[in-house]
Amino acid sequence: MAIDQTTDRRVYSADDPIIEIRNAAVTYDEGRSYVLDHVSLELERGEILGVVGESGSGKSMLASSLLDAVPSPGHLTGEITYRPDGEAPINLLELEKADRRSLRWEDISMVFQGAMNSFNPTLDLRTHFEETLRAHDADIKKGLGRAEELLEDLYLEPDRILDSYPHELSGGMQQRALIALSLVLDPDVLVMDEPTAALDLLMQRSILLLLSDLQEKYNLTMVFITHDLPLVAALADRMAIMYAFRLVEIGDTRDIVENAAHPYTRALLNSTPNLDAPLSEMQPIDGQSPAPINMPTGCAYHPRCPLATEECRTEVPDYHEVETDHGSACYHWQASYDEVPLLHENSPGDTTGGVDE
Repeated sequence: MAIDQTTDRRVYSADDPIIEIRNAAVTYDEGRSYVLDHVSLELERGEILGVVGESGSGKSMLASSLLDAVPSPGHLTGEITYRPDGEAPINLLELEKADRRSLRWEDISMVFQGAMNSFNPTLDLRTHFEETLRAHDADIKKGLGRAEELLEDLYLEPDRILDSYPHELSGGMQQRALIALSLVLDPDVLVMDEPTAALDLLMQRSILLLLSDLQEKYNLTMVFITHDLPLVAALADRMAIMYAFRLVEIGDTRDIVENAAHPYTRALLNSTPNLDAPLSEMQPIDGQSPAPINMPTGCAYHPRCPLATEECRTEVPDYHEVETDHGSACYHWQASYDEVPLLHENSPGDTTGGVDE
């Protein structure tokens, strides 16, 4: 699940990891500003991992790191190991440019926020698929056949979609077509960075149901990055909570939702609309997340945390094992249950963004 960056103590180790991240850090300003601060985790083969946090918490930078695609002049350090099934492990940060280009889309693919910005408006969708296949020396005819199957899986009419230009499709259709494009080369891992942020609630629900079906049919490993905790709670097997560019809590989804141990995670749950509680009972989190150039010492959450002590202000907390496969980077995780009570009973699928039927 996580490894403490100071002691290298494992909180959780995946039985069959497909990606292992060790102390991944992204810096700017010649190393003075961190936008990803020594994150370590293991991604289990075949799971759906939800990564949750406020805007500016480092979620998108984590996604870019998984493809070694951090925008310049950002500098990525640490270790990111991809383990193809039955093949030798690959250190992503040591790949030559051609090998890295091949790995993207073929092994690890990504769906970005805002499908319209991912398409060339002057090309129809068929050309997008053909150029992607051609760039990776894939069989065009076979690849288009897979594209048609994927589009059908996503409840889209292949002929209509492939002959359309991006602007001729609705937002939901664009996003589903982009998901199909990201899967056309049959990758093992699909990383999704806020893929439903611009869509209405019903379309978000629909796409999450489709993603669940795709994951099962194609045996995908997924990383779903979002600021919307209830949205991912009904989809993910595990959840990783990020705050101020660090991983602060990770564990089984149901355990996180029902038994969150970090004060920030509990505050996120209390700030989220829920069918069992009126909006008037929701509690926004006071204060703001810190900027990379103005990070507090110790635990980054301490300026907003009601449990903060002098230890929190001066020392970065280790991960503490809450339950099996559930870790929280907080000195006062046990006290958080009483000091930051949840306003209502939570369970995956009970929230307004859930997809359970």
